[in-house]
Amino acid sequence: MSQGAVFLDRDGVLNELVLNRDTGRLESPLSPAELRLIDGVIPALARLQSAGYALILVSNQPNFALGKCSLETLSQIHQELVTELFDAGIYFARYCYCLHHPGGVTPGYSGLCICRKPSPWFLLRARDDLSLSLRHSWMIGDQPTDIQCGRAAGVRTIQITAGIERSGPRPAGRNAVADHCARDLAQAVEIILGDRAN
Repeated sequence: MSQGAVFLDRDGVLNELVLNRDTGRLESPLSPAELRLIDGVIPALARLQSAGYALILVSNQPNFALGKCSLETLSQIHQELVTELFDAGIYFARYCYCLHHPGGVTPGYSGLCICRKPSPWFLLRARDDLSLSLRHSWMIGDQPTDIQCGRAAGVRTIQITAGIERSGPRPAGRNAVADHCARDLAQAVEIILGDRAN
């Protein structure tokens, strides 16, 4: 049987959302110092890793496209995440970032693209490159686009609700009903491993 994967959104799933004082909204970190892993994330990822799942991050990161930060800053935030995970013995098979935004202001990063969620492009590429079984895979995210992405790729989906509770409800979106809801990653892992045991 081919290996299954757990595809994970980043902001609001692995790390805390940060209040952007310019917009008044909870958003992605804008500096490495703002990256804070959510309590319980490391043990939850360790359980998935021990269970044999490939861990793959799939995240829309449009802040450069929107003119909010530099590419260098995005890279530094990513390296901070990788360092914290590595120090904890957590290894991701792949990190997938879409840097585009349809309403962006940065040339070359604005307009439509093939990789921005809800597109399943990154999931399908990982399936082909890593010989993954999407039938035995999961997508975990806090946004409707995460759920749409997972459903389009044919993986089971779990929506994280803690961020929704903090920042208020988001539009449901077309075909955005998840297979399961969980308050955080730790509870999502319980669902995945419980399903596997049945």
